[in-house]
Amino acid sequence: MADGLAKHFSDRAKDMKASDVRELLKLLQVPDMISFAGGLPNPESFPVDIIREIADDVLRQDGAQALQYGITEGYAPLRDAIAERMKGKGMRVARENVLVVSGSQQVIDLMGKIFIDPKDIVLISAPTYLTALTGFGTYQAAFESVPIDENNMRMDLFEERMKALTRRAKTPEIVYVLPNFHNPAGVTMPEKSRRRLVDMASEYDFIILEDDPYGELRYRGDDIAPVKSFDDEGRVVYMGTFSKVLSPGLRVGYVLADEEILKKLIIAKQSTDVCTNVLGQRIAHEYVVRGHIDKQILKIRAIYGRKLDIMLKGMKEFMPSGLHWVEPDGGMFLWVTLPEGLNSPDLLESALKKRVAFVSGRAFFPDPRDGFGSMRLNFTHASDELITEGLKRLGAVVNQEMVSKWDRSRDAVDAQVMDAVKGNLVGKS
Repeated sequence: MADGLAKHFSDRAKDMKASDVRELLKLLQVPDMISFAGGLPNPESFPVDIIREIADDVLRQDGAQALQYGITEGYAPLRDAIAERMKGKGMRVARENVLVVSGSQQVIDLMGKIFIDPKDIVLISAPTYLTALTGFGTYQAAFESVPIDENNMRMDLFEERMKALTRRAKTPEIVYVLPNFHNPAGVTMPEKSRRRLVDMASEYDFIILEDDPYGELRYRGDDIAPVKSFDDEGRVVYMGTFSKVLSPGLRVGYVLADEEILKKLIIAKQSTDVCTNVLGQRIAHEYVVRGHIDKQILKIRAIYGRKLDIMLKGMKEFMPSGLHWVEPDGGMFLWVTLPEGLNSPDLLESALKKRVAFVSGRAFFPDPRDGFGSMRLNFTHASDELITEGLKRLGAVVNQEMVSKWDRSRDAVDAQVMDAVKGNLVGKS
């Protein structure tokens, strides 16, 4: 870019930064790099033959329409199929409540467009999905965060925060939650907390954005009804995707919302991409109505459940004591808390030299000072063998960092002792 042209950027653009994960994904191209960094589905799970068959049928029977522009709301039969499927999860929805989007990530952008003015508050968990931070941050949102525990967002602290914000007349416009197998923390919100969250949305007058890309990737335990299923006032906007149960490359997701909200989302989408990939929508529709989706979900659960078990076994075998992690019931990630004094960005630098990658926890917090003592590991993409080898490499790096930290601490203590001895000698002379 020529000198001085950057001055023409908008204030929003000047604040835009590439995410840590985006940069780390480039490492997938490095030979012999084992990556636990991205949130990539495993290609082993892709139903290539089914997609090929469906695409061939769609193009042969109705190719002209499948390759044409579509309406912004989405392919009507797919909207019907989504609504019917969501009714099975306890949600009261019809076609008029469904908008098909270009991957569920687009919903965050559209919600920012229609709800967020500069400095409006978005309340999130800490940590949270990093692209929610960049997405809402693009619209210059102010973030308030509530810590998580093994039950997802801590509702006791959430209530305290809401009371404090009410006293300041600064309640959030949006509360963003990932109730199922939280990204990055892997934890799940119990039904009691989901019900309480909906009650508080009415009490404090905010919108809930329920992000549920992993809800069908459960490997143990029983399903829990979505937050949206407890919504009687249209305050919950639910976002889902075919990326994890079909293919991320098709870029087909969906949002369920009250008709008034959906109308604004449609208008906002019209100026973004006109319509979602029509051929992808037609493939997704046939995938659902031909009965493939439930069989595919069972296949994916078997693959990822096995990989999770391999990762948990490897963590116990290769990691030194002092690390902590919660074993998730589903999803794609393991969240690891490091011993005090270990720094995940420094650890990552050492790990990359051993050809293993992860994401530093700092990427998932709105405050850049947080998250240095944690890291996120993806267990779905690497092969079974590479999960074990990667953890072996990573465990060696962590162990070496802990030894180095102990040596530095010992040297510091020795130096303090020598200074004290010297001080005593000077004092006696």
